[in-house]
Amino acid sequence: MIERVKITIRGAVQGVGFRPFIFRLASELNLKGYVHNSSKGVFIEAEGELNKLKEFIIRIDKEKPSISIIQSFEYSFLDPVGYEEFIIQRSEKEDEITALILPDIATCEDCLRELFDPDDRRYLYPFINCTNCGPRFTIIESLPYDRPNTSMKNFKMCPECESEYNNPLDRRFHAQPIACPVCGPQIKLWDSTGEIVSEKQKAIDQTCELVQSGKILAIKGLGGFHLVVDATNEQAVFSLRKKKHREEKPFALMFPDIEMIKQFCSVSELEERLLKSLESPIVLLRKKENSQLKLSELKISDLVAPDNPYLGVMLPYTPLHHILMRKLNKPIVATSGNLSEEPICIDEYEALKRLKGIADYFLVHNRPILRHCDDSIVRIVKEREFIIRRARGYAPLPYLIDYENESDKQIIAVGGHLKNTISLKKNNQVFISQHIGDLSTAESFNAFTKTINDFKSLYEFNKITFVGDLHPDYLSTTFLKQQNLNYHLVQHHLSHIAACKLENQFKGEALGVSWDGTGFGLDGKIWGSEFFFIDDESFSHLGQFKKFHLPSGEKAIREPKRTLAGVLFEIFNEKIVENEILLSKFAQSELKLIVDMINKKINSPECVSAGRLFDAVSSLIGITDHSNFEGQAAMKLEFAIKENVNDFYEFELIKNDKIIIDWTKIILGLIDDLRKGKDKGALSAKFHNTLVEVIVEFAKQFSFKKILLSGGCFQNIYLLNRTIDRLREEGFQPYWHQRIPTNDGGISFGQIAAFNLKEKKLDFKKL
Repeated sequence: MIERVKITIRGAVQGVGFRPFIFRLASELNLKGYVHNSSKGVFIEAEGELNKLKEFIIRIDKEKPSISIIQSFEYSFLDPVGYEEFIIQRSEKEDEITALILPDIATCEDCLRELFDPDDRRYLYPFINCTNCGPRFTIIESLPYDRPNTSMKNFKMCPECESEYNNPLDRRFHAQPIACPVCGPQIKLWDSTGEIVSEKQKAIDQTCELVQSGKILAIKGLGGFHLVVDATNEQAVFSLRKKKHREEKPFALMFPDIEMIKQFCSVSELEERLLKSLESPIVLLRKKENSQLKLSELKISDLVAPDNPYLGVMLPYTPLHHILMRKLNKPIVATSGNLSEEPICIDEYEALKRLKGIADYFLVHNRPILRHCDDSIVRIVKEREFIIRRARGYAPLPYLIDYENESDKQIIAVGGHLKNTISLKKNNQVFISQHIGDLSTAESFNAFTKTINDFKSLYEFNKITFVGDLHPDYLSTTFLKQQNLNYHLVQHHLSHIAACKLENQFKGEALGVSWDGTGFGLDGKIWGSEFFFIDDESFSHLGQFKKFHLPSGEKAIREPKRTLAGVLFEIFNEKIVENEILLSKFAQSELKLIVDMINKKINSPECVSAGRLFDAVSSLIGITDHSNFEGQAAMKLEFAIKENVNDFYEFELIKNDKIIIDWTKIILGLIDDLRKGKDKGALSAKFHNTLVEVIVEFAKQFSFKKILLSGGCFQNIYLLNRTIDRLREEGFQPYWHQRIPTNDGGISFGQIAAFNLKEKKLDFKKL
């Protein structure tokens, strides 16, 4: 099967033989397409068999011209267009050049060699960098990107650094963060009160000793603080969970090298490339079974990712990390330095206050971080990168779009409430901010407003149209209203689908499927199981799940058993007070109160959310009745799936002015299987399979061949993979996200994508 890959490469890739190299490699692999050079980078499109395209991607990294430097490498798979040959396209002069701010870049091989060379003047200096690596986005105050416009402006270069900086033949020519032990930033170790314990190399040595002894360290890095403990120390991990109020949500791990990662996780060729890339994200990898683990002195605590078959792992990406990890030589927990739902700390004095009672010691430095930037999270799905959190290494690089309507309009989209990002459209580029997070605290909201002001200033925006979410209570939306700004509102699930369509860059009509936990519907109710028609100019809402109630509102999200009660009420009405399943979870008096709440419409909103249905089933089959973090019940349900189960439950599509998916028979089927004593894994698999068949059957009701999959539920890899496979089996073309998060981190991009879409009524019979 022929596929097309679109690759964007930025860095020192012009005038170094890069395009001829790409041409020769593509010709060797019998690929068709082009390579094109512009002020924004090198752009490649290539068509061929998937295995050849995969080899092409990996070999570009490995075999590039020795004098070329790649600072950013992003790729997406798109529909083939039928190229007949591979050519080097002529470079064209551009009318307007928009300055690009590069992301922070992982330490390059040249700097690493110097870092560990005892004869080098930057030996073990934790701020070594050059033109090809180091901080960018987190230190820049304004454009142009010159040292006086960065947080390095107060560090006067010593004569040796100044000589390197001004020498066109030197690797540090115009490296704005250039520094050395004589003139650059320095490290200090503080105790929990801010008293200096030690400095420079001694501070690093003592930090390692403290981690080894089970202490919690707050370490200032590139885009903020990490909270660090020894991942093999059960008590240390337990202590961090308790102090951070993070009961079960997985922690990220940092390993010294790829070989140690392979001891604990299965790593594919593409996953290894991703781990070693300049973006250096957290990569989700499947844990090896105990039987696959080699005998080792190291054992990662089960508390790192409880009851989770995956680990989120990364390699060191700053000189400081490399020094620490080489000395420790074991995996560490490296989780965001914040309290739950707050943005990551970036200032040492702020960290001292906000992380008080969590960190025992603070390893700090005096290079100011001007904006927070968390670690990105990525996984590989169907041989493609699938970004879950877009931040360090990716933000704020633009996504190039084909946007014909109102191409000169400047738009800022403010995203949703959870996993917030903002996006800015200028001409045919959409600049996507770093992950901001949940706008539920004052700190998060301050980070949100600062990011908006940042983008307006950096990209010189004046006449701006703002776009926000339709939900009247989202803080991002109320911000627009309170500021009396020129704004436009877009329905949440339409934003998801529009984002997926724009990212996949095709024209024409499609069926969009948007499943998630919560979104404000066009009818004012809680949506989350939506099917939309979408084309280049319009949209229409086609259908959703049958409604149910959420007794106690948001409390039901934290207690899936309440959602289950709401679901069973739709089937059994008041008889739920005698339901044996619910009586194992509630006192009868509580069930009577729930019935009363629903009947009297007291704090029990109507809901059609797929995410909440996952929660209800998780409770129904005995997986969990409580969620300690967003999506936990659904994750546990996914992880319980038994392999090689292909059965599914009956369901009904009820056609009126919209198609309603009636899940009643699904729930009754689950209850029947429970009574027969079938195991949870089989029930979970059958439920997931049923939801896939719902999508396939819904798609069969229309003539659309292209199916868009978006929303937080499609972070469920079993659901996503099986849906893709089944749609392809039935002759459909499924599309899913790659560079843009499928969760609410992609909402701001989708708001821009949906900006010009108009709602229209459709005659079902003609579709």
